[in-house]
Amino acid sequence: MPPLVLASSSSYRRELLARLRIPFAHATPSINEMPHPGESAERLVRRLSIEKTQALAERYPRHLIIGSDQVAVLNEQILGKPHDFQRAKAQLTAASGSSVTFLTGLALLNSASGRLQVDSIPFRVNFRQLDERRIERYLKAEQPFDCAGSFKSEGLGVSLFRSTEGEDATSLIGLPLIRLVDMLLAEGIQIP
Repeated sequence: MPPLVLASSSSYRRELLARLRIPFAHATPSINEMPHPGESAERLVRRLSIEKTQALAERYPRHLIIGSDQVAVLNEQILGKPHDFQRAKAQLTAASGSSVTFLTGLALLNSASGRLQVDSIPFRVNFRQLDERRIERYLKAEQPFDCAGSFKSEGLGVSLFRSTEGEDATSLIGLPLIRLVDMLLAEGIQIP
């Protein structure tokens, strides 16, 4: 089995990948994550996932490199990571009573053969009506400032949801394991 490398500094993605019980290393790719002018959310996450794998290919020449990127989309606007309380509050206020689609790009590069598999996985979150006090209580409790959409679905953020729609709940956290297993199987990696 070629060694696996997760092209990410995200602790959330590392925790998800560890669920598959296969050894892996992780490294932070150095790429520009800014969207190109007019770039759709789907093209953005696919491109960034690919670029993350390619950024590590020279350093890991005989590996399977996993790249993933995620954005949230509300009313056709891309929501990134808020980075602070005020932006997170604005994102959750806008999402109140609405639906946000999370697009997670996934790429698997076999750096020895050059084979590249790419996909984007949607997951929809339908938010409850959220008043200002509820949003502030949540943000103070969980501080999800490094999360697209300003919540942690694996934590208290689930209390903000009315419902969810999608084929792979792990895509909401940032690494779609169901699709990743398909890609690994195509490379001859059996799990379990």
